[in-house]
Amino acid sequence: MIHAVPSPRAEVLHTPRVVHGAIDYAELRRWGLHQDDIIDFSVNSNPYGPAPAVREAIARAALDRYPDRDCLVLRELLAARYAVALERIVVGNGSAELIWLLGVAFIRPGDQALILTPTFGEYARSVALMGGEVIALPAADVGAFTFSPETITEALDKIQPRLCFICNPNNPTGQVLPRDLLARWAEAHPHTLFVVDEAYIQFVPGMISTMSLDYANVLVLRSLTKDYALAGLRLGYAVGNRQVVDAIARVRPPWNVNAFALAAGQAALTATDYLQATLGMLRQARDSFLAGLHRHGLEAVPSKTHFFLVRVGDGAAFRQRLLRSGILVRDAASFGLPAYVRLSTHRPEENQRFLDSL
Repeated sequence: MIHAVPSPRAEVLHTPRVVHGAIDYAELRRWGLHQDDIIDFSVNSNPYGPAPAVREAIARAALDRYPDRDCLVLRELLAARYAVALERIVVGNGSAELIWLLGVAFIRPGDQALILTPTFGEYARSVALMGGEVIALPAADVGAFTFSPETITEALDKIQPRLCFICNPNNPTGQVLPRDLLARWAEAHPHTLFVVDEAYIQFVPGMISTMSLDYANVLVLRSLTKDYALAGLRLGYAVGNRQVVDAIARVRPPWNVNAFALAAGQAALTATDYLQATLGMLRQARDSFLAGLHRHGLEAVPSKTHFFLVRVGDGAAFRQRLLRSGILVRDAASFGLPAYVRLSTHRPEENQRFLDSL
């Protein structure tokens, strides 16, 4: 007897997978490599790792109890840090989960979402999976990948999107949009929810968060997996209007943040001296790394962050050649930039190994 297989929603079948950086363990197995042999320049996390207090907190986390489903202590720490009400904060299993939950909570079939590109692929995926229409607005300057404020203003006026995703600082370009521009757009388009992803803001000295604007139609996403080096645990949060945050909280899975992540996040937020020390070392390492690339004839696209695009001709081939030497870089083809790779600054000795591999 032949049984029919239930078909998933059409959006599921028609939404392409998103390629990300980080180690592909199946690929390493094909190459006969081990993860401990790889220096991963394809991810943008703090290369100095988490603070010692984080590791101690994880060791004390309870395995035999459910974690706090409301992430109360972590949210209280965040509320005190940003001087906002507790009800304006929601925590997720990485900011990527919060992006998905935004799609579930706010995107209806046919809704349009404006996304400034090239950028993080999960914005478009969350919209497409819910039947929304993605309107991609590419950077105006293809050399520096900077955005034209006038072009963005025109697109907002014409489209009147339900959501607008802005990665600021942007991944993979490292470009930053001024806060006053975001304020102008939010005021002019009160029916558009502006989702500002500030996962990399700590890597830009002196950058002021969009959170300080305090607009009802602005939601700020933050990730603790980048600056605090918690990628293996997955932890992020969003700060915004009570009604927006409540909508996200209503569609999140129960116990979406595990006990280890909660313990790590609470400890990380209190280890401010460690964070600032490692970020300072990272900025110094970045300058030396860029100078080393220049000596090898590679010029990075100007970036405000510790990661940057480099034009190499054939990004996929460049990646494969370096992988043989235990160096992993991000092939930028998935961003629509096949001639580029994205590199992230590491510790000085690791950066030197990269340069030697060239």
